[in-house]
Order: sequence, then C-alpha cells, then structure tokens
Amino acid sequence: MTVARPTAADGPEAASPGTADEGLERVLSALADPTRRRILDLLAESDGGTATALATRLPISRQAVVKHLAVLDRADLVTGRQSGREVRYRVRPEGLEGTARWMNGLAAQWDRRLAAIKLLAESDVPDEPPHAGPAAPPEASRPGDDV
Repeated sequence: MTVARPTAADGPEAASPGTADEGLERVLSALADPTRRRILDLLAESDGGTATALATRLPISRQAVVKHLAVLDRADLVTGRQSGREVRYRVRPEGLEGTARWMNGLAAQWDRRLAAIKLLAESDVPDEPPHAGPAAPPEASRPGDDV
C-alpha cells in the first residue's frame, strides 16, 4: 500500500502542510537528534531500508527505530511504502529544500552584514585623534600652598 504524498508540482500549499515555519520547525527538530541523522545517512547510503535492517546497524531496538522513522516521516524527510510484511523507507531529499532555502537566506544576510562591516573598516574615513582618556583630576591643594 502506497500513500500518495503531494509534491512541489502540486503547488506549495500541497507540498508542505501548515506554514513554512511549521515545516522548518519539524525538520530542525527531527535533525536535532543524532540517531535520526544517522538513520537518514544509512537510508541514503543504501537507497532505503526497513526498520529491522536499520536496527541491525544501530545500537537501538527496532521499536526505537520505528519511533525515529515516524518523526522523520512527520518532517517529510522519509517516506514509507509497504513491501510485504514490512515498510520500506526512503529519504525524501525534497523535504530538506525549504530548510536549505532558509539556511541559504540566513547565510546571505550574514554575508551582507560582514561585507558592510568590511566596507566600513576599509573606508577612507579620516582617523580621529586618539582619545587621551579621562581628564586627570586637579591636584589637591595643600594648606599653605596658596602663598
């Protein structure tokens, strides 16, 4: 049994349910766990796999793998397809596209800020005279000095 998922060709609303921020949050939350990142790596290396096969390569139970796969599925990072008695999972690289766009936009903002700082630092603004620091306090007068 195959569950049809909307694709980007169906339009942005169909491809990512909820707001873009919700999708980003789900992806970042899913990727925050090192075990889930390892599961994605293993699925990508082998062009897919079952929870049972993944559990043999990880220090966790099959049931734990299934729970991690459910989180990855909700984040649209994997898709499962019934194959006999088991579900075969594959990576959905398009699930990362929105996150990649956000990260690229963030990187571009920082690049612009750093370029502005560099431009300011290298500009021909005349140097200001060095600051001498706070004025020295007047010397205290001692009795008899005013003679």
